[in-house]
Amino acid sequence: MHFGVCADPRFAPALAGAGFDFIELNVQQHLMPLADDATFEPEMARIKSASLPTIAANSFVPPSLKIVGTNVHGDALEGYAETAFARAQALGIRSIVFGSGGARQIPDGFDRDEAWEQLLSFGRMIGPRAQAHDVTVVVEPLNVTRGECNVLTTVGESARYVKQVNHPNVRLLADAYHWGLDNDSFGELVASGPLLRHVHIATVEHRLPPGFEDCDFTGFFHALWLGGYDGPVSIESRWDDVAAQAAAAFAGLMGAVHAAGL
Repeated sequence: MHFGVCADPRFAPALAGAGFDFIELNVQQHLMPLADDATFEPEMARIKSASLPTIAANSFVPPSLKIVGTNVHGDALEGYAETAFARAQALGIRSIVFGSGGARQIPDGFDRDEAWEQLLSFGRMIGPRAQAHDVTVVVEPLNVTRGECNVLTTVGESARYVKQVNHPNVRLLADAYHWGLDNDSFGELVASGPLLRHVHIATVEHRLPPGFEDCDFTGFFHALWLGGYDGPVSIESRWDDVAAQAAAAFAGLMGAVHAAGL
């Protein structure tokens, strides 16, 4: 495994000094798919100058671009995805995280079977486009306990979605925070190991970096190990001061990994 943080590139020196291997960006903030190329160019230069590689980006689709429901605009989604993937490729980003709870939320009263077909259509649209830019979209199960979404909320359901989309560039993410908060299935996480391409981690109670409050990650890491996962792990958490807390966060993460026997 290799380890990174969801953070702005300005924190790269502190994160590298603490021992982290990479930074995970935010699609909407850093890749700016709704902005023209001239607006994006200074941000691209800033990201390229970072002292850590930027291998992933989260927050794929904004809530204003609906994937599900009666207000879906396919052409706008296609154009947005194409721009995001092209800019990701230019920056060396290999994984785009598809959480996007606001965009994929099923509206009240909307038929869930129809919503599922819309989600499948979206997955089948983005797969080839991601592949053309050497990017993999990883589907993130979001929790229901704190109301982040009402579909693709478990590892098992998200794995079923990935299998039905049936494209090699649409794979799966596991997030220790969502998984632990909803008491998701250990067995499904193990079974989904071959589909996993990315992992997020934070404590369950307050979504802090590992080591910043009591949280047992042993079961999570053990399931990853049993499933054969050996890829990137990003801390996706709340921070008071990323630079000041980086060393303690890395120590906490390594402690969690070693406590799991890895």
